[in-house]
Amino acid sequence: MKALLLLCTFIGAAAPLTGQSDSLVWTPGLSMQFKQISGTAISPDGSRVAYVVRTPLMEGEQSEYLQHIWMALTDGSDQWQFTQGDNSSHSPSFSPDGKRLAFLSERAEKKTQLFVMRVLGGEARQVTDDKQSITSFAWSPDGTEIAFTKSDAPSEEDETAKKEKRDVIEVDQNFKYNHLYKVDMSGEDPIVQRLTLGDYHVTGFDWSPDGQHIAFAHKPDPRINTSRLESDISVIPSDSGTVQLLIDMGGTATNPKYSPDGSQLAFQSTGSQPEPIGLSDLYVYDLESKKVAALPQTPNRSSTILTWQADGKGIIVSDAHRTSRAVMQVPVADQGKVKILSDLAGTSSAADYLPSQGRLSYVYQSPNRPAELYQSVKGAAPTQVTHVNDHIELPTMGKTEVITWASSDGMTIEGLLTYPVGYEEGDEVPLVLQIHGGPAGVFTKSFTGNPSIYMTQYFADQGVAVLRPNPRGSTGYGKDFRYANFKDWGYGDYEDLMSGVDKVIEMGVADEDRMVVMGWSYGGYMTSFLVTRTDRFKAASMGAGLPNLISMTTTTDIPDYLVGHMGGEFWDDYDTYEKHSAMYRIKKVKTPTQVIHGANDLRVPFTQGQEFYVALKRRGVPTEMLVLPRTPHGPREPKLLMEVSPRIMKWFDRYLNARS
Repeated sequence: MKALLLLCTFIGAAAPLTGQSDSLVWTPGLSMQFKQISGTAISPDGSRVAYVVRTPLMEGEQSEYLQHIWMALTDGSDQWQFTQGDNSSHSPSFSPDGKRLAFLSERAEKKTQLFVMRVLGGEARQVTDDKQSITSFAWSPDGTEIAFTKSDAPSEEDETAKKEKRDVIEVDQNFKYNHLYKVDMSGEDPIVQRLTLGDYHVTGFDWSPDGQHIAFAHKPDPRINTSRLESDISVIPSDSGTVQLLIDMGGTATNPKYSPDGSQLAFQSTGSQPEPIGLSDLYVYDLESKKVAALPQTPNRSSTILTWQADGKGIIVSDAHRTSRAVMQVPVADQGKVKILSDLAGTSSAADYLPSQGRLSYVYQSPNRPAELYQSVKGAAPTQVTHVNDHIELPTMGKTEVITWASSDGMTIEGLLTYPVGYEEGDEVPLVLQIHGGPAGVFTKSFTGNPSIYMTQYFADQGVAVLRPNPRGSTGYGKDFRYANFKDWGYGDYEDLMSGVDKVIEMGVADEDRMVVMGWSYGGYMTSFLVTRTDRFKAASMGAGLPNLISMTTTTDIPDYLVGHMGGEFWDDYDTYEKHSAMYRIKKVKTPTQVIHGANDLRVPFTQGQEFYVALKRRGVPTEMLVLPRTPHGPREPKLLMEVSPRIMKWFDRYLNARS
């Protein structure tokens, strides 16, 4: 199969689909109009593609998202809404004969259940009716059965204790495990059969091509932290029976996918040991010889398997690649090179691949182009399939470009620079330094008008430039770059950020006397640490930040991720944790700093933001704290999401005259 290396000439250079208007301005409300696309699925004959469109509901007391499944002809001639109603439907999957579409929906008493509907229309048939939500599913190869996963239901004792107000939460006990089931739909009434049972948590599975077995990945318990430490792959007969352990490499093994002939099993793994910082290489397990072989590594070494090629000679994966996210082909039969199959002028996501036709569908967007669904067949130029955002008139946009600079130690760093709307060459303008989360996050060439915590075009419309660097520790640049901030948070990455700021000043764009900084999660951490090291910024906004790594380690739901970066437990190495914690440098802070945090955050607990705010306030440093109710690690309600950027800009305006 040919790599689609020339796609950038087709998509990347294209102008926005709609005209730009000087009379419109970028506001959070306008950004909320852009619909998000996910969950693509190509029909077996390649004539249709199903996809999920998410729309915010914000009338009156509503502040939520509604998802529905849409259908489009792959020649781009038509698109229509497939599911209807006030409850979300998502996760579409065509039956092997292409006549039916299975999907998950919350229409059954707000529990996510499995439904099947004829592709030509009609009433949806509810397949499962369970107290617990269905979490994932897959058709059997002959289309008569569907395997699915759901968590164990509360016991009668649990239910009684809850009713009688005796439901004491036993931390790290009484786990409710995800297990594997199947439903036979060949008769009039669906018949559900449980397949797995035990003290382990199923995370993913795949049917063998003959339908006789199901391979599945599992970990010891449901906690998110466990995912970084241990996961194995086993197999069970599809009509139930003895579970057989197949793959136990010492690290994590996930996402099993059978080869077309059923002789091999592809999977993702960290290898012989856990890698809390993050690693996902590709391997194949030969079911006859029982040997494991490593496949060529993707440039970033953090890939997700989509499917096999029809001839079994390659595997289609998705992975970050510098400032893009791309679909790639990884060879299996030989040690050839990894090929990039999607355009790098923007970013591609939610991909699906039809092996029989070499048909690739994916959601594509670029800095000046909102998300739409595209497809390509056997390396041909891609064509646009959907037009969900065509009707939105774009205001004049601030230009976005990728810039590169050398950090203090010579390491090459990339970032995205968005100019203010109406910027004229030679103007020195206020600069917002925005720092991403992770640290293994990455800023990609996605649409800058998208709704997000930090709405890029909104800030550009306020007359400021926005610099979004990818410092060491970011994903997309390979394992060595991702691991380069090991035991070095707040130092090497700080130099990467500040040298990027200096680059924009040297370009004659940024006014060094009018600079501010903001970031969420790890970006919030870096914001807190940065203001202990420099007074160059007029103001700062720390979102869901973690200024105290010691208290963070014992309160977060992912302690091993942090310990992995710090090289050991804090009680064995207080010096490292204190060295990299802003709280132990709080006397150095002079910069007015806003603190924003979700009230229900378990990833970075609310007390992290509270610690920093109270310390700043007691020290007399200008500060304010904004708490987002009902919010975990980032806003989930559209109205709250719309609140964040304007409140940050209002805080910055107290110390920075961003508008001329």
